[in-house]
Amino acid sequence: MIELINLNKDYTNEEVVTPVLHDINLKIAKGDFLAIMGPSGSGKSTLMHILSFLDTPTSGKYIFQGKDVSSLKDETLATYRNQKVGFVFQSFNLLPKTSVWENVRLPLLYAKDADEKKVDQAIASVELTHRAKYLSNQLSGGEKQRVAIARALVNNPDIIFADEPTGNLDSRSGTQIMAILQKLNAEGHTIILVTHETNTAKHAKRIVRIKDGEIVSDEKNDDQIIAERTKLVK
Repeated sequence: MIELINLNKDYTNEEVVTPVLHDINLKIAKGDFLAIMGPSGSGKSTLMHILSFLDTPTSGKYIFQGKDVSSLKDETLATYRNQKVGFVFQSFNLLPKTSVWENVRLPLLYAKDADEKKVDQAIASVELTHRAKYLSNQLSGGEKQRVAIARALVNNPDIIFADEPTGNLDSRSGTQIMAILQKLNAEGHTIILVTHETNTAKHAKRIVRIKDGEIVSDEKNDDQIIAERTKLVK
């Protein structure tokens, strides 16, 4: 699904060039569950932004579904963001005085999609049908993140990007969120996760570690560990 070839990213500020990513080579298959880890300033967020069409590389190639998207125009990248990816953020990014149902429907409004059954299905997939009419500010942190996951799912994206999805949650809620992501991955969704928490990363199939803008390791997680962590904490 994804291949990065000698990908580099620099930022220029007042003619000062700051290299962030250096010769990144990475392949991600459809149905993979990848965790990207690294210390602050390592380049992991920049890599996620490029993968999710929020940013573009300075050089190198980004092949997505067989197409080189490295130099696509902003309008095309915006279409890709709306149709091909879903986002889950640490801070949830929900509209506070809006119902769960309306929050989940937002991507469909942007896509001019009137199929409201998709909203009901997405909410059901995270087991929040009984909360559909609640305002988002009436929910617990774990429930808010489940709404964010449903919103990410509603357009049936090719990839779900999760940026520190357990960062604002207690350990119990965090484990439940990761179990939901594992369930979605088992159903065929490709998931790319950015986290600094080892226990969160262990839910993924692979862990890619970045340091100083370079990939220093790419390892598969133990299948037994993944199986044990798939169980929801009641």
